[in-house]
Amino acid sequence: MDAAFTAEQDEIRRTLRELLAKHSGPAEVRAAVATPEGYDTDLWHRMSGTLGLAGLALPEEYGGVGCGPAELAVAFEETGRALAPSPLLATAVLAAPLIAALGSERQRAALLPRLAAGDLTCALAVPGGSLSLALGLTGDNADDSWAGGGRAGGVQARTVDGRTLLYGEATQVLDGHSAGLLLVAAHAGGFARSRTLLFLVRGDAAGLARVRLPTLDATRTQAAVQLRDVEGELLGEDPPNAPVSGLGRLGGLGVLGALAATGRTAAVMLAAEAVGAAGAALDRTVAYTGTREQFGRPVGSFQAVKHRLADLYVQVEAARSLVYCAAREAGPGGLALAAALEALRTVAGEAIQLHGGIGFTWEHEAHLYFKRATADELLFGPAHRLRAHAAAGLFGEVAA
Repeated sequence: MDAAFTAEQDEIRRTLRELLAKHSGPAEVRAAVATPEGYDTDLWHRMSGTLGLAGLALPEEYGGVGCGPAELAVAFEETGRALAPSPLLATAVLAAPLIAALGSERQRAALLPRLAAGDLTCALAVPGGSLSLALGLTGDNADDSWAGGGRAGGVQARTVDGRTLLYGEATQVLDGHSAGLLLVAAHAGGFARSRTLLFLVRGDAAGLARVRLPTLDATRTQAAVQLRDVEGELLGEDPPNAPVSGLGRLGGLGVLGALAATGRTAAVMLAAEAVGAAGAALDRTVAYTGTREQFGRPVGSFQAVKHRLADLYVQVEAARSLVYCAAREAGPGGLALAAALEALRTVAGEAIQLHGGIGFTWEHEAHLYFKRATADELLFGPAHRLRAHAAAGLFGEVAA
């Protein structure tokens, strides 16, 4: 594998870093999360419209750029460095690939160009707060009890007078309170013939209630979504009560297969984001220990501090190597995500300590990195389960 970045990837990194340095510093991040949307809408339009990040990995026929996972990972590493809040993960990584994989040609033509342009944002709503399991990151999503099971709980779909009505609740929906479109996982067909399908729900649909939740990491907004007989449109062309063939949608990849494929890509992007945040936290810590003096000399000149910083650097660079290996070679994203989350958690903790008293204050940004590490592991991990599931998949492939 060629580990060097291409000129195009370097240009994406340079352009995005310059933009975020101007518009997404620590003060701008705090101001953005305090807005009703939870992100800077002007910056989002610059990122999606001017730079084309929302459609970076979408086909050109739908208004995208047609790049691969490696280019998208570069973009996520830079947004992670700035801890920039945006709907990029929810829209471009979780929702758009599912619409591209499972949607009808009419749905793809109507939605993907708007998603690529950043004019429309979309959120994936999974019942039960089980996003990591639904995406196949911490377990096999073929056991679709995470979606409600068809008996009770989750989100249920039923057909009334030719319309599909959704009833239920989903929590921990990333950017769910502000998205213009929801992609809702629901059970259809009744218990005996139940299966998980995906439905499109407009953000202004009657019977839909969305509440932004208080979160540990304010830079990654989450919402609780309630559906009370909300009309939804099936993603794809199979009728909800059609005979089941394989997993979910008739033929093709299947709903559960598409969710797992989306999860593999999402793991790489989340890992790139975590590596970017870890690198930024480490850079800030190295700069601070080089200027803070104790006993008449910079703290960073002490051998014990040098060794701690060197160990952190090695851990971050090892995680970064795993990320781009997974992005370029379609490797196991779960392993890269586990390494990146551990690196970010370790670096963020050390950053707080090595900044001394100021590192524990609300005014300093060190706690933002620590909260990102903790919240991501709670939402997509933990790291040991990510690693165990990815390893089981690798050994299964070898045995096969």
